[in-house]
Formats: sequence, C-alpha cells, structure tokens
Amino acid sequence: MFVTFISKGTVITNPSANNIGRAQFVRCVATAQTTVTVTTSDSTVSEVYLHAAGDEVIIEKHPDDTLTSAGAKVHAVGSPRS
Repeated sequence: MFVTFISKGTVITNPSANNIGRAQFVRCVATAQTTVTVTTSDSTVSEVYLHAAGDEVIIEKHPDDTLTSAGAKVHAVGSPRS
C-alpha cells in the first residue's frame, strides 16, 4: 500500500514525551515491536501497538500532545490536500 504525505520535519528516533514540533499529524515507523503512547500533560490519550519493524501508522494528535516510543522513528507529516 502506498500513502502520500508531505514530510514536515526531521526524523526523531525513540521519542520520549516529545510533541514532534507541535505537529498535528505524525508518521511512526517501528524499528522493533513497540507501543506508541500519546499523552496530554496529565493523562494517556491513546496507545498504538506496532507488531514488527517496518510497521507504520500516521497518528493525528493535538499540537500539545506528546509521543513516546522506545522502538520507532517518527516525523511530522501533512496531507497533500492541506
């Protein structure tokens, strides 16, 4: 499957409580089996489980939300329609 997106930032390896440049959309690519956790300042919003290296997902989040993952590379993205 091919997904088209606009890359908007540098790659961050294994982010820890990082808002990814206040991005609204973030592409996450697993480097190993991992969970990507999205949090606000006081609670977990959601978790996404990536089964194996190479699995990927684009997460929509609030600009102030942060991401944490011990086994992923992430970067801000946008839609070609935006």
